[in-house]
Amino acid sequence: MSTITGFQIRAARHGLKISAEKLSHLSGVSARTIKRMETENDVPKSTIPNLNAIQTALEAAGIEFIGTPDNDPGIRIRTTKRNETL
Repeated sequence: MSTITGFQIRAARHGLKISAEKLSHLSGVSARTIKRMETENDVPKSTIPNLNAIQTALEAAGIEFIGTPDNDPGIRIRTTKRNETL
């Protein structure tokens, strides 16, 4: 699994129109940790399991992470694959 940035987490959550609390429920990572991660534009200082859990939850909800942390990080929203639990 690739590494994602705080910017990508923030953009993905806003693109899906979900709260940090909802992402917390989907990923198992605390809302406080998610909000802290989102304050960083680069790779957040966090554990790999937390980053992976957030990435997995957002991908299941229809987010595709594009680029790399060092080269044009961004997101793409796949509306046809959105998780119906949102």
